[in-house]
Amino acid sequence: MTERDYYVSCGRGLEPAVVGELACLWLRSAIRVQEQLLDAQVHDATDLYDAVSEIDWDLYLTPDQTLAVTAAIRDAPEFTHSGYTALRAKDAIVDQQRARHGRRSSVDTQMPDLPLKLVLRGDRLLLYRDLAGVSLHKRGYRPVQVKSPLNEATAAGLLLRSGWDKASPLVDPMCGSGTFLIEAALMACDYAPGLLRTFPFEFWIDFDADIWDALLDAARARVKPKLGFQLAGADRHPGAISIAKESAQLARVGELVSFHVEGAATWEPPMHPAFVVTNPPYGERLGDDEEDLESSWHDLGTFLHERCAGAEAWVLSGNREVTRLLRLRASARVPVMNGPIECRWLRYELRPRDAE
Repeated sequence: MTERDYYVSCGRGLEPAVVGELACLWLRSAIRVQEQLLDAQVHDATDLYDAVSEIDWDLYLTPDQTLAVTAAIRDAPEFTHSGYTALRAKDAIVDQQRARHGRRSSVDTQMPDLPLKLVLRGDRLLLYRDLAGVSLHKRGYRPVQVKSPLNEATAAGLLLRSGWDKASPLVDPMCGSGTFLIEAALMACDYAPGLLRTFPFEFWIDFDADIWDALLDAARARVKPKLGFQLAGADRHPGAISIAKESAQLARVGELVSFHVEGAATWEPPMHPAFVVTNPPYGERLGDDEEDLESSWHDLGTFLHERCAGAEAWVLSGNREVTRLLRLRASARVPVMNGPIECRWLRYELRPRDAE
């Protein structure tokens, strides 16, 4: 078999979580898996067209299938427009098809059979085919998005980086739409995230359906129907909890997580937690929402102090000013990105009551 190179992308700070995961079916914390098809030196649009034309596209695409090409450009002064650059690559592909078959593939920017990503770095051209198409964080269980949701892949990566053992009681006192808890349940019951969706590679010419079916069967056989511990979350917003419950059901883990409409300051978890993970509201800086932000973080601090003795807590913060309201000292600070916001994944070791 010809050796192939793959590129797996994830949010900054989550790289250690991706190591050891398998492509697409078992990837929890990555967002893309791309197979490299071309690595060439180009100086202008003609060079690009010629380089892409050198590929035998009959190996990857039939005229009856659809394609889409996106481009990213960095430090390449001869290529000033990503749309035009992608268009030239697409032209090279369909012109080859037309010359060979008298017809060509159509473009589908939403759900193409063959999603292609072109990257130009200086005079170096890299061309990839995207195995996932739609970002891997879109598991298929989210019915709607809520304001400022935590990306599913980011949540899974943060859980993996926390060192949670997938066997200890875990809570989220500000769970929003439940992303941390749903991802924790999927991890604990060994449910492959790829089982909830389909992938473009399932329609590729070189796709081996027998191998894929065997992988799916093996993944389904690993699923644990029950857990020997509890997962629970709360949020003061009933709408968020409603979405969380529906998402958990769609993710096949609705019976494994309990959700409660309650503020962090007053919520009494159904069990004593060993782990706490949460993504409180923080904004990019204190401003017009200062009073509400301070109240939220003060409530979280109350919850951690009064109900989590002996637990380990991990809190995502994009605003260092509000973390002081927890009245705790972080024992670890992991730099991560939550969307466009630079954050810290903060670890707090909560003293047992008899140590106070």
